[in-house]
Amino acid sequence: MYNILLVEDNIDIQEMNQSLLTRHGYAVRLAMNLAEAREAVAKRQPDLIVLDIMLPDGNGLDFLKELRQENRGIPVLLLTALDETGDELNGLETGGDDYVAKPYKNEIFLARVENLLRRAEFTKEAVAQAVAKTAPDISEYGPITVNNVTQRVSLDGEDVNLTPKEFQMLVYFLRNIGKRLTAEEIFEAIWGQDANNSIGTVRVRITALRNKLRMEDERSVVIDTVERKYYVCRLTV
Repeated sequence: MYNILLVEDNIDIQEMNQSLLTRHGYAVRLAMNLAEAREAVAKRQPDLIVLDIMLPDGNGLDFLKELRQENRGIPVLLLTALDETGDELNGLETGGDDYVAKPYKNEIFLARVENLLRRAEFTKEAVAQAVAKTAPDISEYGPITVNNVTQRVSLDGEDVNLTPKEFQMLVYFLRNIGKRLTAEEIFEAIWGQDANNSIGTVRVRITALRNKLRMEDERSVVIDTVERKYYVCRLTV
């Protein structure tokens, strides 16, 4: 049984989502604010967090940053009344795995939850198999060093704080340096599902990855867009 942590200060929404998830066989824990959320994660790491952004004691994105800095790969579904494109981009760049704006249909909410849990299971298995079969503990690509065991990355010796999905995407690019990759190929390789309408997710992730890999000198890792269709990774050393 999957364990889901709902971080939500609106009682009506909290009760509605708890009832919906419980009816579909999920174990649900509740947190009304960031303090309770931190305590809940410390006691037992959930399989998924449904995270409101605007909370009584702070911004949910700050909590999300903490999770990613601790290298916790918990899938996070952002659930918020902030529905501007910039808010969505900020949430995904911070490390959110998906985003649902209030108000929403219960069917959509439940489908997003189920999809993230499926992705997480596939990713865990795929990464474990890939590391066990093919990857050395440490891989070096010009200025970038990848630790395949801890899933940490450094750029010229400086740690790069990547989310689990960004790490997987970077490794995929580095293993295909110089090759033209479509957004569909990238999504299917990283998420393990047909791309369908998820191309926007890939573009957002690539934008975030580019920002984190940006360097002031000439030594860098570059992800170019070619012919508005392909993405190509190259090293400038």
